[in-house]
Amino acid sequence: MPDELRPIEWYHTRVRLIDQTRLPHDLVWIETDDPAQIAEAITSMRIRGAPALGVAAGFALALCAQQYPGDSVAGLQATLDVCAKMIAATRPTARNLFWALERIQALAHAWTGDAAALREAVLAEALAVQSEDIESCHRIGDAGAELAPQRAAILTHCNAGALATAGYGTALGVIRSAAAAGKEVQVLVDETRPLLQGARLTAWELLRDGIPATLIPDVAAGACMARGMVDLVVVGADRIARSGDAANKIGTYSLAVLAREHDIPFYVAAPMSTVDLDCPSADGIPIEERSPDEVTHFAGCATAPEGMPARNFAFDVTPARYIAAIITDRGVIRPPFPDAWPR
Repeated sequence: MPDELRPIEWYHTRVRLIDQTRLPHDLVWIETDDPAQIAEAITSMRIRGAPALGVAAGFALALCAQQYPGDSVAGLQATLDVCAKMIAATRPTARNLFWALERIQALAHAWTGDAAALREAVLAEALAVQSEDIESCHRIGDAGAELAPQRAAILTHCNAGALATAGYGTALGVIRSAAAAGKEVQVLVDETRPLLQGARLTAWELLRDGIPATLIPDVAAGACMARGMVDLVVVGADRIARSGDAANKIGTYSLAVLAREHDIPFYVAAPMSTVDLDCPSADGIPIEERSPDEVTHFAGCATAPEGMPARNFAFDVTPARYIAAIITDRGVIRPPFPDAWPR
Protein backbone atom coordinates (compact mmCIF):
# COMPACT_ATOMS: atom_id res chain seq x y z
CA MET A 1 0.00 0.00 0.00
CA PRO A 2 1.13 3.63 -0.50
CA ASP A 3 2.10 5.81 2.43
CA GLU A 4 -0.75 6.52 4.80
CA LEU A 5 -2.79 9.55 3.84
CA ARG A 6 -2.86 12.49 6.25
CA PRO A 7 -5.67 14.86 5.20
CA ILE A 8 -4.81 17.60 7.70
CA GLU A 9 -1.50 18.53 9.31
CA TRP A 10 0.30 21.26 11.20
CA TYR A 11 2.93 22.76 8.90
CA HIS A 12 5.35 25.12 10.67
CA THR A 13 2.97 27.88 11.89
CA ARG A 14 0.16 27.03 9.48
CA VAL A 15 -2.38 24.33 8.77
CA ARG A 16 -2.41 22.27 5.58
CA LEU A 17 -5.49 20.30 4.57
CA ILE A 18 -6.75 18.51 1.50
CA ASP A 19 -9.64 20.27 -0.23
CA GLN A 20 -11.95 17.25 -0.40
CA THR A 21 -14.42 19.05 -2.65
CA ARG A 22 -11.78 18.79 -5.43
CA LEU A 23 -11.41 15.02 -5.21
CA PRO A 24 -11.25 12.61 -6.99
CA HIS A 25 -9.93 14.59 -9.94
CA ASP A 26 -7.55 17.02 -8.25
CA LEU A 27 -5.48 16.57 -5.10
CA VAL A 28 -5.34 20.17 -3.88
CA TRP A 29 -3.92 21.32 -0.55
CA ILE A 30 -5.14 24.43 1.25
CA GLU A 31 -2.59 26.16 3.47
CA THR A 32 -3.77 28.78 5.97
CA ASP A 33 -2.99 30.54 9.22
CA ASP A 34 -6.52 31.93 9.53
CA PRO A 35 -8.90 30.18 11.99
CA ALA A 36 -11.84 31.65 10.05
CA GLN A 37 -10.65 29.83 6.94
CA ILE A 38 -10.63 26.60 8.94
CA ALA A 39 -14.25 27.34 9.90
CA GLU A 40 -15.13 27.91 6.24
CA ALA A 41 -13.41 24.67 5.24
CA ILE A 42 -15.50 22.77 7.79
CA THR A 43 -18.77 24.39 6.70
CA SER A 44 -18.08 23.83 3.00
CA MET A 45 -16.91 20.24 3.66
CA ARG A 46 -13.43 20.85 2.30
CA ILE A 47 -12.55 18.97 5.49
CA ARG A 48 -15.16 16.52 6.81
CA GLY A 49 -15.57 13.36 8.85
CA ALA A 50 -16.07 13.50 12.61
CA PRO A 51 -12.49 12.66 13.75
CA ALA A 52 -10.95 14.95 11.12
CA LEU A 53 -13.20 17.76 12.30
CA GLY A 54 -11.87 17.25 15.82
CA VAL A 55 -8.34 17.70 14.50
CA ALA A 56 -9.38 20.77 12.50
CA ALA A 57 -11.02 22.29 15.57
CA GLY A 58 -7.87 21.74 17.62
CA PHE A 59 -5.67 23.29 14.96
CA ALA A 60 -7.97 26.31 14.67
CA LEU A 61 -7.53 26.97 18.39
CA ALA A 62 -3.77 26.44 18.05
CA LEU A 63 -3.63 29.08 15.30
CA CYS A 64 -5.63 31.42 17.47
CA ALA A 65 -3.29 30.89 20.41
CA GLN A 66 -0.13 31.33 18.33
CA GLN A 67 -1.40 34.64 16.99
CA TYR A 68 -2.55 36.13 20.28
CA PRO A 69 -0.34 39.22 20.75
CA GLY A 70 -0.63 39.88 24.47
CA ASP A 71 0.80 38.53 27.70
CA SER A 72 -2.49 38.15 29.56
CA VAL A 73 -3.57 34.59 30.27
CA ALA A 74 -7.15 35.78 30.81
CA GLY A 75 -7.05 37.59 27.48
CA LEU A 76 -5.78 34.50 25.70
CA GLN A 77 -8.43 32.35 27.38
CA ALA A 78 -11.14 34.77 26.23
CA THR A 79 -9.73 34.81 22.69
CA LEU A 80 -9.74 31.02 22.58
CA ASP A 81 -13.36 31.00 23.74
CA VAL A 82 -14.36 33.33 20.89
CA CYS A 83 -12.57 31.13 18.37
CA ALA A 84 -14.15 28.00 19.83
CA LYS A 85 -17.60 29.56 19.51
CA MET A 86 -16.94 30.26 15.83
CA ILE A 87 -15.80 26.69 15.17
CA ALA A 88 -18.68 25.20 17.18
CA ALA A 89 -21.16 27.01 14.93
CA THR A 90 -19.93 25.26 11.77
CA ARG A 91 -21.53 21.80 11.93
CA PRO A 92 -23.69 20.50 14.79
CA THR A 93 -23.68 16.71 14.57
CA ALA A 94 -20.03 15.61 14.72
CA ARG A 95 -19.21 14.93 18.37
CA ASN A 96 -15.42 15.00 17.86
CA LEU A 97 -15.49 18.65 16.87
CA PHE A 98 -17.00 19.64 20.22
CA TRP A 99 -14.93 17.08 22.13
CA ALA A 100 -11.68 18.64 20.85
CA LEU A 101 -12.86 22.18 21.58
CA GLU A 102 -13.92 21.22 25.11
CA ARG A 103 -10.64 19.39 25.72
CA ILE A 104 -8.48 22.37 24.76
CA GLN A 105 -10.70 24.94 26.46
CA ALA A 106 -10.55 22.91 29.68
CA LEU A 107 -6.76 22.92 29.50
CA ALA A 108 -6.72 26.68 28.87
CA HIS A 109 -9.07 27.57 31.70
CA ALA A 110 -7.17 25.41 34.18
CA TRP A 111 -3.84 27.03 33.19
CA THR A 112 -1.68 28.48 35.97
CA GLY A 113 1.40 29.42 33.97
CA ASP A 114 2.10 32.37 31.69
CA ALA A 115 0.57 33.14 28.29
CA ALA A 116 3.62 32.08 26.27
CA ALA A 117 3.58 28.64 27.84
CA LEU A 118 -0.18 28.38 27.30
CA ARG A 119 0.29 29.07 23.59
CA GLU A 120 2.64 26.12 23.34
CA ALA A 121 0.41 23.93 25.50
CA VAL A 122 -2.57 24.55 23.22
CA LEU A 123 -0.52 23.57 20.18
CA ALA A 124 0.79 20.47 21.95
CA GLU A 125 -2.76 19.45 22.86
CA ALA A 126 -3.98 19.96 19.29
CA LEU A 127 -1.12 17.83 17.99
CA ALA A 128 -2.00 15.20 20.59
CA VAL A 129 -5.59 15.10 19.30
CA GLN A 130 -4.17 14.39 15.84
CA SER A 131 -1.65 11.71 16.86
CA GLU A 132 -4.09 9.99 19.21
CA ASP A 133 -6.66 9.75 16.42
CA ILE A 134 -4.21 8.03 14.09
CA GLU A 135 -3.40 5.51 16.83
CA SER A 136 -7.11 5.08 17.58
CA CYS A 137 -7.90 4.32 13.96
CA HIS A 138 -5.25 1.59 13.84
CA ARG A 139 -6.69 0.01 17.00
CA ILE A 140 -10.20 0.19 15.52
CA GLY A 141 -8.92 -1.42 12.33
CA ASP A 142 -7.22 -4.27 14.13
CA ALA A 143 -10.23 -4.95 16.37
CA GLY A 144 -12.67 -4.83 13.47
CA ALA A 145 -10.57 -6.98 11.14
CA GLU A 146 -11.17 -9.94 13.44
CA LEU A 147 -14.91 -9.69 12.75
CA ALA A 148 -14.46 -10.20 9.01
CA PRO A 149 -14.44 -13.75 7.59
CA GLN A 150 -11.44 -14.93 5.58
CA ARG A 151 -13.33 -14.10 2.38
CA ALA A 152 -15.23 -10.92 3.17
CA ALA A 153 -17.63 -8.95 1.00
CA ILE A 154 -17.99 -5.69 2.92
CA LEU A 155 -20.51 -2.95 2.20
CA THR A 156 -19.69 0.57 3.40
CA HIS A 157 -21.40 3.95 3.15
CA CYS A 158 -20.12 7.51 2.79
CA ASN A 159 -16.42 7.96 3.58
CA ALA A 160 -15.04 6.77 6.90
CA GLY A 161 -11.49 6.48 5.65
CA ALA A 162 -8.24 8.36 6.07
CA LEU A 163 -9.89 11.47 4.64
CA ALA A 164 -12.46 11.46 7.45
CA THR A 165 -9.88 11.08 10.23
CA ALA A 166 -6.34 12.12 11.04
CA GLY A 167 -5.31 9.07 8.99
CA TYR A 168 -6.08 5.39 8.25
CA GLY A 169 -9.82 5.62 8.90
CA THR A 170 -12.50 3.95 11.00
CA ALA A 171 -14.70 1.81 8.76
CA LEU A 172 -12.02 1.84 6.06
CA GLY A 173 -9.48 1.20 8.80
CA VAL A 174 -11.30 -2.08 9.46
CA ILE A 175 -11.18 -2.88 5.75
CA ARG A 176 -7.50 -1.92 5.49
CA SER A 177 -6.55 -4.02 8.50
CA ALA A 178 -8.52 -7.01 7.20
CA ALA A 179 -6.70 -6.77 3.87
CA ALA A 180 -3.34 -6.36 5.63
CA ALA A 181 -4.10 -9.51 7.66
CA GLY A 182 -4.33 -11.49 4.43
CA LYS A 183 -8.10 -11.69 4.19
CA GLU A 184 -9.68 -11.68 0.75
CA VAL A 185 -11.62 -8.44 0.92
CA GLN A 186 -14.11 -7.22 -1.65
CA VAL A 187 -15.76 -3.88 -0.95
CA LEU A 188 -19.10 -2.56 -2.17
CA VAL A 189 -19.05 1.23 -2.01
CA ASP A 190 -22.32 3.13 -1.79
CA GLU A 191 -22.12 6.30 -3.91
CA THR A 192 -23.70 8.25 -0.98
CA ARG A 193 -26.12 11.00 -1.94
CA PRO A 194 -26.20 13.92 -2.29
CA LEU A 195 -22.48 14.81 -2.35
CA LEU A 196 -21.17 11.40 -3.44
CA GLN A 197 -18.62 10.95 -0.66
CA GLY A 198 -18.57 7.24 -1.45
CA ALA A 199 -18.09 7.69 -5.19
CA ARG A 200 -15.65 10.58 -4.90
CA LEU A 201 -13.70 9.79 -1.74
CA THR A 202 -14.04 6.18 -0.59
CA ALA A 203 -13.60 4.87 -4.14
CA TRP A 204 -10.52 7.10 -4.53
CA GLU A 205 -8.99 5.81 -1.28
CA LEU A 206 -9.60 2.14 -2.10
CA LEU A 207 -8.21 2.49 -5.62
CA ARG A 208 -5.18 4.26 -4.15
CA ASP A 209 -4.64 1.33 -1.78
CA GLY A 210 -5.26 -1.35 -4.38
CA ILE A 211 -8.15 -2.90 -2.41
CA PRO A 212 -10.75 -4.51 -4.73
CA ALA A 213 -13.93 -2.43 -4.71
CA THR A 214 -17.06 -1.85 -6.75
CA LEU A 215 -19.17 1.31 -6.70
CA ILE A 216 -22.96 0.87 -6.48
CA PRO A 217 -25.91 3.26 -6.32
CA ASP A 218 -27.25 3.72 -2.80
CA VAL A 219 -30.56 2.20 -3.89
CA ALA A 220 -28.82 -1.02 -5.04
CA ALA A 221 -27.66 -2.05 -1.57
CA GLY A 222 -30.77 -4.10 -0.81
CA ALA A 223 -30.57 -5.89 -4.15
CA CYS A 224 -26.91 -6.74 -3.50
CA MET A 225 -27.81 -8.15 -0.09
CA ALA A 226 -30.62 -10.21 -1.58
CA ARG A 227 -28.18 -11.66 -4.11
CA GLY A 228 -25.81 -12.80 -1.36
CA MET A 229 -23.17 -10.24 -2.30
CA VAL A 230 -22.68 -8.82 1.22
CA ASP A 231 -21.20 -10.58 4.27
CA LEU A 232 -21.13 -7.59 6.60
CA VAL A 233 -21.77 -3.85 6.67
CA VAL A 234 -19.24 -1.49 8.28
CA VAL A 235 -19.89 2.24 8.58
CA GLY A 236 -18.50 5.13 10.57
CA ALA A 237 -20.35 7.51 12.88
CA ASP A 238 -20.47 11.21 13.67
CA ARG A 239 -22.03 10.89 17.12
CA ILE A 240 -23.04 7.88 19.20
CA ALA A 241 -25.42 8.23 22.13
CA ARG A 242 -25.03 6.34 25.41
CA SER A 243 -27.87 4.06 24.24
CA GLY A 244 -25.79 3.00 21.22
CA ASP A 245 -27.94 4.94 18.75
CA ALA A 246 -25.52 6.14 16.07
CA ALA A 247 -25.74 9.13 13.74
CA ASN A 248 -24.03 8.74 10.40
CA LYS A 249 -24.39 10.03 6.84
CA ILE A 250 -27.96 9.99 5.57
CA GLY A 251 -28.86 6.56 4.19
CA THR A 252 -27.12 4.59 6.94
CA TYR A 253 -30.35 3.80 8.79
CA SER A 254 -31.83 2.25 5.65
CA LEU A 255 -28.77 0.01 5.31
CA ALA A 256 -29.14 -1.18 8.90
CA VAL A 257 -32.78 -2.13 8.36
CA LEU A 258 -31.90 -3.96 5.15
CA ALA A 259 -29.04 -5.76 6.87
CA ARG A 260 -31.38 -6.97 9.61
CA GLU A 261 -33.86 -8.23 7.00
CA HIS A 262 -31.10 -10.21 5.30
CA ASP A 263 -29.45 -11.45 8.52
CA ILE A 264 -26.22 -9.56 7.80
CA PRO A 265 -24.20 -8.13 10.71
CA PHE A 266 -24.16 -4.33 10.80
CA TYR A 267 -21.13 -2.75 12.52
CA VAL A 268 -20.32 0.84 13.43
CA ALA A 269 -16.64 1.81 13.70
CA ALA A 270 -15.71 4.92 15.68
CA PRO A 271 -13.30 6.10 18.39
CA MET A 272 -14.56 6.65 21.92
CA SER A 273 -14.23 10.39 21.29
CA THR A 274 -17.29 10.04 19.02
CA VAL A 275 -19.35 8.53 21.86
CA ASP A 276 -21.37 11.16 23.70
CA LEU A 277 -22.13 9.57 27.05
CA ASP A 278 -23.97 12.73 28.11
CA CYS A 279 -26.47 12.16 25.30
CA PRO A 280 -28.93 9.47 26.45
CA SER A 281 -30.39 8.47 23.07
CA ALA A 282 -31.14 9.44 19.49
CA ASP A 283 -33.49 12.18 20.67
CA GLY A 284 -30.51 14.18 21.93
CA ILE A 285 -28.43 14.01 18.74
CA PRO A 286 -28.59 17.23 16.70
CA ILE A 287 -29.12 16.47 13.02
CA GLU A 288 -27.65 18.94 10.55
CA GLU A 289 -29.83 20.02 7.64
CA ARG A 290 -27.84 21.52 4.80
CA SER A 291 -28.78 23.66 1.82
CA PRO A 292 -31.45 22.21 -0.51
CA ASP A 293 -29.14 23.23 -3.38
CA GLU A 294 -27.03 20.15 -2.63
CA VAL A 295 -30.06 18.04 -3.60
CA THR A 296 -31.42 20.11 -6.50
CA HIS A 297 -27.99 20.77 -8.03
CA PHE A 298 -24.76 18.85 -8.56
CA ALA A 299 -21.44 20.41 -9.51
CA GLY A 300 -23.26 23.66 -10.15
CA CYS A 301 -25.78 22.12 -12.56
CA ALA A 302 -29.49 21.91 -11.80
CA THR A 303 -30.79 18.34 -11.53
CA ALA A 304 -34.36 19.26 -10.54
CA PRO A 305 -36.94 21.70 -11.93
CA GLU A 306 -36.48 25.29 -10.86
CA GLY A 307 -38.54 26.09 -7.79
CA MET A 308 -38.77 22.48 -6.61
CA PRO A 309 -38.58 22.35 -2.78
CA ALA A 310 -36.10 19.91 -1.25
CA ARG A 311 -34.98 18.72 2.18
CA ASN A 312 -31.36 17.88 2.80
CA PHE A 313 -30.80 16.03 6.06
CA ALA A 314 -27.07 15.40 6.30
CA PHE A 315 -27.42 12.51 8.78
CA ASP A 316 -29.81 9.92 10.08
CA VAL A 317 -29.71 7.87 13.26
CA THR A 318 -29.50 4.09 13.36
CA PRO A 319 -31.20 2.73 16.50
CA ALA A 320 -28.98 0.57 18.67
CA ARG A 321 -31.21 -2.48 18.13
CA TYR A 322 -29.90 -2.76 14.55
CA ILE A 323 -26.20 -2.59 15.49
CA ALA A 324 -24.40 -5.90 16.06
CA ALA A 325 -21.39 -4.16 17.63
CA ILE A 326 -19.58 -0.84 17.82
CA ILE A 327 -15.88 -1.19 17.00
CA THR A 328 -13.91 1.31 19.08
CA ASP A 329 -10.30 2.07 19.89
CA ARG A 330 -10.95 0.41 23.25
CA GLY A 331 -12.35 -2.80 21.84
CA VAL A 332 -15.51 -4.22 20.31
CA ILE A 333 -18.56 -3.09 22.29
CA ARG A 334 -21.67 -5.26 22.06
CA PRO A 335 -25.23 -4.68 23.27
CA PRO A 336 -26.63 -3.73 25.68
CA PHE A 337 -24.65 -0.57 25.04
CA PRO A 338 -25.63 1.58 28.05
CA ASP A 339 -23.92 -0.97 30.31
CA ALA A 340 -21.04 -1.89 28.01
CA TRP A 341 -19.06 1.33 27.54
CA PRO A 342 -15.52 1.25 28.97
CA ARG A 343 -14.91 3.71 31.77
